[in-house]
Amino acid sequence: MRRTILERFPAGDPRGSRAAEEFAAARRGEGLAAEVVMNLDQDVFLVVVPQQPADVGR
Repeated sequence: MRRTILERFPAGDPRGSRAAEEFAAARRGEGLAAEVVMNLDQDVFLVVVPQQPADVGR
């Protein structure tokens, strides 16, 4: 499944994933299916949404 990255948050932040979780919650409040995932290679939390079928190939 393809996903679109909305925002990146450093994993080393003193607040941990909280900023990413708050950002994702605000996007969900706007109707987006936002979720937080961890990118271990880059040491960041990513807020992502599933790519819609109409977005494929853009």
